[in-house]
Amino acid sequence: MLTKNIKFKNYNVRSNISKVKREFKKFVSKENEILSSLSLKYKYAYSKRIIKKYKNFSKLQIIGIGGSILGTEAIYSFLRDKIKKKFFFINTIKNETLKNKGKKILNLVVSKSGNTLETISNSNIFINKNDKNIFITENKNSYLNNLAKNLKAEIIHHNNFIGGRYSVLSEVGMLPAELAGLNPKKFKQLNLLIKKKNFVNGLVNNVASTISLIKKKRYASIILNYDEKSENLFKWYQQLIAESLGKKSKGILPVISSMPKDNHSLMQLYLDGPKKNFYTFFHVLGENSLKIKNNKILPSHKHLKNKNLTKILYSQKLATEEVFLRKKIPFRSFEVIKRNEKTLGELFCFFILETILLGRSLNVNPFDQPSVELIKEETKKILLRS
Repeated sequence: MLTKNIKFKNYNVRSNISKVKREFKKFVSKENEILSSLSLKYKYAYSKRIIKKYKNFSKLQIIGIGGSILGTEAIYSFLRDKIKKKFFFINTIKNETLKNKGKKILNLVVSKSGNTLETISNSNIFINKNDKNIFITENKNSYLNNLAKNLKAEIIHHNNFIGGRYSVLSEVGMLPAELAGLNPKKFKQLNLLIKKKNFVNGLVNNVASTISLIKKKRYASIILNYDEKSENLFKWYQQLIAESLGKKSKGILPVISSMPKDNHSLMQLYLDGPKKNFYTFFHVLGENSLKIKNNKILPSHKHLKNKNLTKILYSQKLATEEVFLRKKIPFRSFEVIKRNEKTLGELFCFFILETILLGRSLNVNPFDQPSVELIKEETKKILLRS
Protein backbone atom coordinates (compact mmCIF):
# COMPACT_ATOMS: atom_id res chain seq x y z
CA MET A 1 0.00 0.00 0.00
CA LEU A 2 1.21 3.49 -0.87
CA THR A 3 -1.48 5.03 1.35
CA LYS A 4 -4.83 3.85 2.74
CA ASN A 5 -6.40 5.08 -0.48
CA ILE A 6 -3.87 3.81 -3.02
CA LYS A 7 -2.53 0.31 -3.63
CA PHE A 8 0.83 0.42 -5.38
CA LYS A 9 3.07 -2.22 -6.95
CA ASN A 10 6.50 -1.08 -8.09
CA TYR A 11 8.47 -2.17 -11.16
CA ASN A 12 10.09 -5.54 -10.61
CA VAL A 13 13.61 -4.43 -11.51
CA ARG A 14 16.85 -4.23 -9.59
CA SER A 15 17.80 -0.72 -8.54
CA ASN A 16 20.07 1.26 -6.26
CA ILE A 17 17.91 3.26 -3.87
CA SER A 18 20.60 4.80 -1.65
CA LYS A 19 21.32 7.82 -3.88
CA VAL A 20 17.62 8.57 -4.41
CA LYS A 21 16.96 8.31 -0.67
CA ARG A 22 19.71 10.84 0.02
CA GLU A 23 18.29 13.22 -2.60
CA PHE A 24 14.81 12.88 -1.11
CA LYS A 25 16.00 13.70 2.42
CA LYS A 26 18.06 16.62 1.16
CA PHE A 27 15.19 18.08 -0.87
CA VAL A 28 12.40 17.81 1.71
CA SER A 29 14.62 19.20 4.49
CA LYS A 30 14.88 22.62 2.81
CA GLU A 31 12.35 25.43 2.43
CA ASN A 32 10.88 25.29 -1.05
CA GLU A 33 7.94 27.11 -2.65
CA ILE A 34 6.75 24.04 -4.54
CA LEU A 35 6.81 21.85 -1.44
CA SER A 36 5.08 24.64 0.46
CA SER A 37 2.23 24.64 -2.08
CA LEU A 38 1.63 20.94 -1.36
CA SER A 39 1.18 21.60 2.36
CA LEU A 40 -1.40 23.29 4.58
CA LYS A 41 0.97 26.12 5.47
CA TYR A 42 0.81 27.59 1.95
CA LYS A 43 -0.76 31.07 1.90
CA TYR A 44 -3.05 31.63 -1.07
CA ALA A 45 -3.05 34.94 -2.91
CA TYR A 46 -6.85 35.02 -2.76
CA SER A 47 -9.17 35.53 0.20
CA LYS A 48 -12.47 33.99 1.26
CA ARG A 49 -14.09 37.20 0.04
CA ILE A 50 -13.45 36.03 -3.55
CA ILE A 51 -15.11 32.67 -2.89
CA LYS A 52 -18.12 34.30 -1.22
CA LYS A 53 -18.48 36.87 -3.99
CA TYR A 54 -18.49 34.34 -6.84
CA LYS A 55 -19.81 31.16 -5.24
CA ASN A 56 -23.26 31.53 -6.84
CA PHE A 57 -21.95 31.25 -10.40
CA SER A 58 -22.97 27.82 -11.70
CA LYS A 59 -20.96 28.12 -14.93
CA LEU A 60 -17.24 28.83 -15.04
CA GLN A 61 -15.05 29.19 -18.10
CA ILE A 62 -11.36 28.49 -17.52
CA ILE A 63 -9.02 30.05 -20.09
CA GLY A 64 -5.39 28.92 -20.11
CA ILE A 65 -2.98 26.42 -21.60
CA GLY A 66 -0.47 23.87 -20.34
CA GLY A 67 0.22 23.91 -16.62
CA SER A 68 -2.12 26.86 -16.10
CA ILE A 69 -5.17 24.71 -16.81
CA LEU A 70 -4.25 21.00 -16.91
CA GLY A 71 -4.32 20.62 -13.11
CA THR A 72 -7.79 22.16 -12.86
CA GLU A 73 -9.02 19.88 -15.66
CA ALA A 74 -7.59 16.89 -13.79
CA ILE A 75 -9.42 17.88 -10.60
CA TYR A 76 -12.70 18.54 -12.39
CA SER A 77 -12.65 15.23 -14.31
CA PHE A 78 -11.45 13.04 -11.43
CA LEU A 79 -14.03 14.45 -8.98
CA ARG A 80 -16.81 15.46 -11.36
CA ASP A 81 -19.42 13.36 -9.54
CA LYS A 82 -18.95 15.64 -6.50
CA ILE A 83 -19.12 18.88 -8.49
CA LYS A 84 -22.52 20.40 -9.20
CA LYS A 85 -21.27 23.30 -11.32
CA LYS A 86 -20.48 23.30 -15.04
CA PHE A 87 -16.92 24.09 -16.13
CA PHE A 88 -15.90 24.93 -19.69
CA PHE A 89 -12.20 24.65 -20.55
CA ILE A 90 -10.60 26.79 -23.26
CA ASN A 91 -7.25 25.03 -23.40
CA THR A 92 -6.05 25.36 -27.00
CA ILE A 93 -6.58 27.56 -30.06
CA LYS A 94 -10.28 27.00 -30.78
CA ASN A 95 -11.97 27.84 -34.04
CA GLU A 96 -15.54 27.72 -32.80
CA THR A 97 -17.51 29.46 -30.09
CA LEU A 98 -19.09 27.67 -27.15
CA LYS A 99 -22.83 27.13 -27.39
CA ASN A 100 -25.45 27.34 -24.66
CA LYS A 101 -23.12 28.83 -22.07
CA GLY A 102 -25.89 30.93 -20.64
CA LYS A 103 -25.69 34.59 -19.73
CA LYS A 104 -24.22 34.45 -16.23
CA ILE A 105 -20.66 33.26 -16.71
CA LEU A 106 -17.51 33.63 -14.63
CA ASN A 107 -14.24 33.60 -16.56
CA LEU A 108 -11.06 32.46 -14.82
CA VAL A 109 -8.03 33.43 -16.95
CA VAL A 110 -4.74 31.84 -15.90
CA SER A 111 -1.24 32.61 -17.20
CA LYS A 112 1.87 32.83 -15.05
CA SER A 113 3.74 35.15 -17.41
CA GLY A 114 0.65 37.10 -18.47
CA ASN A 115 1.95 37.02 -22.04
CA THR A 116 0.92 33.54 -23.20
CA LEU A 117 -0.10 33.85 -26.86
CA GLU A 118 -2.91 31.28 -26.83
CA THR A 119 -4.44 32.64 -23.61
CA ILE A 120 -4.29 36.22 -24.91
CA SER A 121 -5.98 35.16 -28.17
CA ASN A 122 -8.71 33.16 -26.44
CA SER A 123 -9.36 35.90 -23.86
CA ASN A 124 -9.92 38.31 -26.73
CA ILE A 125 -12.47 36.01 -28.37
CA PHE A 126 -14.25 34.28 -25.47
CA ILE A 127 -14.64 37.04 -22.86
CA ASN A 128 -17.93 38.82 -23.41
CA LYS A 129 -19.01 42.25 -22.23
CA ASN A 130 -21.30 41.12 -19.39
CA ASP A 131 -19.03 38.38 -18.05
CA LYS A 132 -17.40 38.53 -14.64
CA ASN A 133 -13.66 37.88 -14.72
CA ILE A 134 -10.85 36.70 -12.45
CA PHE A 135 -7.26 36.73 -13.69
CA ILE A 136 -4.45 34.70 -12.11
CA THR A 137 -1.11 36.06 -13.27
CA GLU A 138 2.21 37.32 -11.94
CA ASN A 139 2.32 40.75 -10.35
CA LYS A 140 4.21 42.48 -13.16
CA ASN A 141 3.63 44.47 -16.32
CA SER A 142 2.11 42.07 -18.86
CA TYR A 143 -0.63 41.94 -21.45
CA LEU A 144 -3.09 39.96 -19.30
CA ASN A 145 -2.38 41.99 -16.18
CA ASN A 146 -3.13 45.16 -18.14
CA LEU A 147 -6.22 43.58 -19.73
CA ALA A 148 -7.52 42.61 -16.29
CA LYS A 149 -7.16 46.21 -15.11
CA ASN A 150 -8.98 47.48 -18.20
CA LEU A 151 -11.83 45.06 -17.55
CA LYS A 152 -11.88 45.97 -13.85
CA ALA A 153 -11.47 42.27 -13.13
CA GLU A 154 -10.31 40.58 -9.95
CA ILE A 155 -6.54 39.97 -10.09
CA ILE A 156 -4.96 37.11 -8.12
CA HIS A 157 -1.18 37.14 -8.14
CA HIS A 158 0.42 33.92 -9.37
CA ASN A 159 3.36 32.89 -7.19
CA ASN A 160 6.40 33.59 -9.38
CA PHE A 161 8.45 30.83 -7.72
CA ILE A 162 6.04 28.08 -8.87
CA GLY A 163 6.06 27.05 -12.52
CA GLY A 164 2.73 26.26 -14.16
CA ARG A 165 3.09 22.49 -14.20
CA TYR A 166 3.82 22.47 -10.45
CA SER A 167 1.06 24.92 -9.57
CA VAL A 168 -1.95 22.60 -9.21
CA LEU A 169 -2.12 22.88 -5.40
CA SER A 170 -1.44 26.63 -5.39
CA GLU A 171 -4.06 29.29 -6.17
CA VAL A 172 -4.00 28.11 -9.82
CA GLY A 173 -5.78 24.86 -8.99
CA MET A 174 -7.24 25.52 -5.56
CA LEU A 175 -9.21 28.69 -6.43
CA PRO A 176 -11.26 26.91 -9.13
CA ALA A 177 -11.50 23.82 -6.88
CA GLU A 178 -12.96 25.92 -4.08
CA LEU A 179 -15.33 27.67 -6.48
CA ALA A 180 -16.41 24.17 -7.54
CA GLY A 181 -17.38 23.41 -3.95
CA LEU A 182 -14.37 21.24 -3.07
CA ASN A 183 -12.30 21.52 0.11
CA PRO A 184 -8.73 22.70 -0.69
CA LYS A 185 -7.42 21.56 2.71
CA LYS A 186 -8.16 17.93 1.85
CA PHE A 187 -5.77 18.06 -1.12
CA LYS A 188 -2.83 19.12 1.09
CA GLN A 189 -1.27 15.82 2.11
CA LEU A 190 2.51 16.45 1.89
CA ASN A 191 3.26 16.86 5.60
CA LEU A 192 1.54 13.57 6.44
CA LEU A 193 2.92 11.65 3.45
CA ILE A 194 6.61 12.37 4.00
CA LYS A 195 6.29 10.91 7.51
CA LYS A 196 4.79 7.66 6.27
CA LYS A 197 7.30 4.87 5.67
CA ASN A 198 5.18 3.11 3.03
CA PHE A 199 4.80 6.27 0.97
CA VAL A 200 8.47 7.30 1.15
CA ASN A 201 9.74 3.78 0.40
CA GLY A 202 7.30 3.41 -2.48
CA LEU A 203 8.32 6.77 -3.94
CA VAL A 204 12.08 6.21 -3.57
CA ASN A 205 11.98 2.66 -4.92
CA ASN A 206 9.84 3.84 -7.83
CA VAL A 207 12.33 6.57 -8.79
CA ALA A 208 15.34 4.26 -8.43
CA SER A 209 13.63 1.63 -10.60
CA THR A 210 12.78 4.23 -13.24
CA ILE A 211 16.43 5.36 -13.37
CA SER A 212 17.47 1.72 -13.78
CA LEU A 213 15.05 1.34 -16.72
CA ILE A 214 16.36 4.51 -18.37
CA LYS A 215 19.90 3.15 -18.11
CA LYS A 216 18.65 0.11 -20.04
CA LYS A 217 17.61 2.47 -22.88
CA ARG A 218 13.90 2.42 -22.07
CA TYR A 219 12.62 5.96 -22.57
CA ALA A 220 8.87 5.63 -23.25
CA SER A 221 6.52 5.54 -20.26
CA ILE A 222 3.17 4.10 -21.38
CA ILE A 223 0.26 4.80 -19.02
CA LEU A 224 -2.38 2.08 -19.35
CA ASN A 225 -5.33 4.03 -17.96
CA TYR A 226 -8.43 2.03 -16.99
CA ASP A 227 -10.29 5.04 -15.56
CA GLU A 228 -11.87 7.47 -18.00
CA LYS A 229 -12.16 10.18 -15.33
CA SER A 230 -8.37 10.11 -14.87
CA GLU A 231 -7.45 10.91 -18.48
CA ASN A 232 -6.89 14.59 -17.64
CA LEU A 233 -4.83 13.62 -14.60
CA PHE A 234 -2.42 11.90 -16.96
CA LYS A 235 -2.45 14.79 -19.43
CA TRP A 236 -1.24 16.88 -16.48
CA TYR A 237 1.32 14.17 -15.64
CA GLN A 238 2.42 14.01 -19.27
CA GLN A 239 3.43 17.67 -19.27
CA LEU A 240 4.99 17.39 -15.82
CA ILE A 241 7.32 14.55 -16.85
CA ALA A 242 8.08 15.63 -20.43
CA GLU A 243 8.73 19.32 -19.80
CA SER A 244 10.61 18.79 -16.54
CA LEU A 245 12.98 16.05 -17.72
CA GLY A 246 13.40 16.56 -21.48
CA LYS A 247 16.79 18.29 -21.41
CA LYS A 248 20.44 17.56 -22.27
CA SER A 249 19.33 14.77 -24.63
CA LYS A 250 17.70 13.04 -21.64
CA GLY A 251 14.10 12.52 -20.61
CA ILE A 252 11.05 10.27 -20.68
CA LEU A 253 8.30 10.22 -23.31
CA PRO A 254 4.96 9.75 -21.46
CA VAL A 255 2.18 8.25 -23.61
CA ILE A 256 -1.42 7.88 -22.44
CA SER A 257 -3.13 4.69 -23.57
CA SER A 258 -6.90 4.37 -23.02
CA MET A 259 -7.90 0.92 -21.84
CA PRO A 260 -9.52 -1.42 -22.75
CA LYS A 261 -9.89 0.28 -26.14
CA ASP A 262 -6.17 0.02 -26.85
CA ASN A 263 -6.25 -3.75 -26.26
CA HIS A 264 -7.61 -3.77 -29.80
CA SER A 265 -5.16 -1.34 -31.39
CA LEU A 266 -1.84 -0.96 -29.54
CA MET A 267 -1.52 -3.98 -27.25
CA GLN A 268 0.05 -6.16 -29.94
CA LEU A 269 2.90 -3.63 -30.19
CA TYR A 270 3.22 -3.35 -26.40
CA LEU A 271 3.53 -7.14 -26.05
CA ASP A 272 5.63 -8.09 -29.07
CA GLY A 273 7.12 -4.84 -30.37
CA PRO A 274 10.48 -3.19 -29.52
CA LYS A 275 11.46 -3.53 -25.86
CA LYS A 276 11.91 0.21 -25.32
CA ASN A 277 8.95 0.92 -23.03
CA PHE A 278 7.92 0.64 -19.40
CA TYR A 279 4.33 0.78 -18.21
CA THR A 280 1.96 2.17 -15.58
CA PHE A 281 -1.37 0.45 -14.87
CA PHE A 282 -3.96 2.79 -13.33
CA HIS A 283 -7.39 1.75 -12.11
CA VAL A 284 -10.09 2.96 -9.68
CA LEU A 285 -11.75 0.19 -7.66
CA GLY A 286 -15.37 -0.33 -6.69
CA GLU A 287 -17.18 2.15 -8.95
CA ASN A 288 -20.88 1.55 -9.65
CA SER A 289 -21.60 0.53 -13.23
CA LEU A 290 -24.15 -1.07 -15.54
CA LYS A 291 -24.81 -4.78 -15.04
CA ILE A 292 -24.94 -7.51 -17.66
CA LYS A 293 -28.50 -8.60 -18.56
CA ASN A 294 -28.35 -12.32 -17.79
CA ASN A 295 -31.40 -13.27 -19.89
CA LYS A 296 -29.68 -11.94 -23.02
CA ILE A 297 -26.38 -13.80 -22.57
CA LEU A 298 -25.82 -16.79 -24.86
CA PRO A 299 -24.67 -20.07 -23.24
CA SER A 300 -21.19 -19.76 -24.75
CA HIS A 301 -20.53 -16.69 -22.54
CA LYS A 302 -22.13 -17.70 -19.25
CA HIS A 303 -18.96 -16.44 -17.47
CA LEU A 304 -20.37 -12.93 -18.02
CA LYS A 305 -23.52 -13.62 -16.00
CA ASN A 306 -23.97 -11.56 -12.81
CA LYS A 307 -21.02 -9.36 -13.79
CA ASN A 308 -21.04 -5.58 -14.13
CA LEU A 309 -18.86 -3.53 -16.43
CA THR A 310 -16.51 -2.54 -13.59
CA LYS A 311 -15.82 -6.22 -12.84
CA ILE A 312 -15.19 -6.98 -16.52
CA LEU A 313 -12.81 -4.02 -16.84
CA TYR A 314 -10.91 -5.00 -13.70
CA SER A 315 -10.61 -8.59 -14.96
CA GLN A 316 -9.08 -7.28 -18.18
CA LYS A 317 -6.60 -5.22 -16.19
CA LEU A 318 -5.56 -8.20 -14.04
CA ALA A 319 -5.25 -10.41 -17.12
CA THR A 320 -3.02 -7.85 -18.85
CA GLU A 321 -0.78 -7.65 -15.78
CA GLU A 322 -0.46 -11.45 -15.78
CA VAL A 323 0.62 -11.46 -19.42
CA PHE A 324 3.10 -8.65 -18.77
CA LEU A 325 4.58 -10.67 -15.88
CA ARG A 326 4.97 -13.76 -18.07
CA LYS A 327 6.65 -11.73 -20.79
CA LYS A 328 8.86 -9.91 -18.23
CA ILE A 329 7.65 -6.48 -19.37
CA PRO A 330 8.39 -3.89 -16.66
CA PHE A 331 5.34 -2.22 -15.12
CA ARG A 332 4.05 -0.58 -11.97
CA SER A 333 0.43 -0.47 -10.83
CA PHE A 334 -1.80 2.04 -9.04
CA GLU A 335 -5.20 0.98 -7.74
CA VAL A 336 -7.28 3.80 -6.25
CA ILE A 337 -9.59 2.58 -3.48
CA LYS A 338 -11.47 5.82 -2.81
CA ARG A 339 -12.08 8.73 -5.21
CA ASN A 340 -11.90 12.00 -3.24
CA GLU A 341 -9.84 15.16 -2.73
CA LYS A 342 -7.43 13.42 -0.35
CA THR A 343 -6.60 10.64 -2.79
CA LEU A 344 -6.09 13.08 -5.64
CA GLY A 345 -3.86 15.22 -3.43
CA GLU A 346 -1.80 12.11 -2.63
CA LEU A 347 -1.41 11.35 -6.34
CA PHE A 348 -0.39 14.93 -7.10
CA CYS A 349 2.24 14.78 -4.33
CA PHE A 350 3.59 11.43 -5.50
CA PHE A 351 3.97 12.49 -9.14
CA ILE A 352 5.46 15.91 -8.33
CA LEU A 353 8.02 14.45 -5.92
CA GLU A 354 8.77 11.65 -8.40
CA THR A 355 9.46 14.17 -11.16
CA ILE A 356 11.74 16.34 -9.03
CA LEU A 357 13.72 13.33 -7.78
CA LEU A 358 14.06 11.98 -11.32
CA GLY A 359 15.39 15.37 -12.45
CA ARG A 360 17.95 15.49 -9.67
CA SER A 361 19.01 11.89 -10.38
CA LEU A 362 19.39 12.63 -14.11
CA ASN A 363 21.29 15.85 -13.36
CA VAL A 364 18.78 18.09 -15.15
CA ASN A 365 16.91 21.10 -13.80
CA PRO A 366 13.29 19.91 -13.41
CA PHE A 367 11.94 23.45 -12.99
CA ASP A 368 12.75 25.22 -16.29
CA GLN A 369 11.77 24.74 -19.96
CA PRO A 370 14.32 26.72 -21.99
CA SER A 371 13.62 25.25 -25.43
CA VAL A 372 9.89 26.04 -25.29
CA GLU A 373 10.82 29.74 -25.36
CA LEU A 374 12.40 29.24 -28.81
CA ILE A 375 8.98 28.41 -30.32
CA LYS A 376 7.40 31.47 -28.69
CA GLU A 377 10.09 33.79 -30.07
CA GLU A 378 9.90 32.31 -33.58
CA THR A 379 6.08 32.51 -33.63
CA LYS A 380 6.21 36.21 -32.76
CA LYS A 381 8.69 36.88 -35.60
CA ILE A 382 6.42 35.12 -38.12
CA LEU A 383 3.32 37.02 -36.95
CA LEU A 384 5.17 40.32 -37.24
CA ARG A 385 6.19 39.47 -40.83
CA SER A 386 2.73 38.38 -41.99
